[in-house]
Amino acid sequence: MKFDFCSLPDASNLRIVGNLPYNISTPLIFHILEKRQCIQSMHFMLQKEVVERLCASPGSKAYGRLSVITQALCKTDSLFDIPPESFHPAPKVMSAFVQLIPHQQTLVSDLNWNAFHKVTTAAFAHKRKTLRNNLKKWIDIDAAAQEIDLTRRAETLNIEEFEILSKYLLTN
Repeated sequence: MKFDFCSLPDASNLRIVGNLPYNISTPLIFHILEKRQCIQSMHFMLQKEVVERLCASPGSKAYGRLSVITQALCKTDSLFDIPPESFHPAPKVMSAFVQLIPHQQTLVSDLNWNAFHKVTTAAFAHKRKTLRNNLKKWIDIDAAAQEIDLTRRAETLNIEEFEILSKYLLTN
């Protein structure tokens, strides 16, 4: 979690492959994504549920903060499932192999990245609440409502809509 991938010699085109510990996979992925500028591709074996969340589309049950942040930074592809009987001893969960390829140009401008991250985190803080309720402390609700229907829930928004909302955090 503390390793700086970009500090390696010839770190401009790293390919990271691994079986990430399932209990820390999400924070570890966020850590690695912070160093995406020196990473060409990532291939991970993860719990299938995490891979589904990484690759989920807006409106799906698995779509959440992990989906939005990861997909804003990377192209995500679930490559194949790995059944428990592939291991000895067999785990109690299904695994999957995922590919993450950092976008050459992220879908969110670097200038807005901190705002995007804050708004996304706040929007998904309470999944059953509307955007209006989750974001009222973070953004200019009246201005944002001119562009986005704030009676919606976070899981219905795409990345571009989260970027629109993040612009209103900067004006507060």
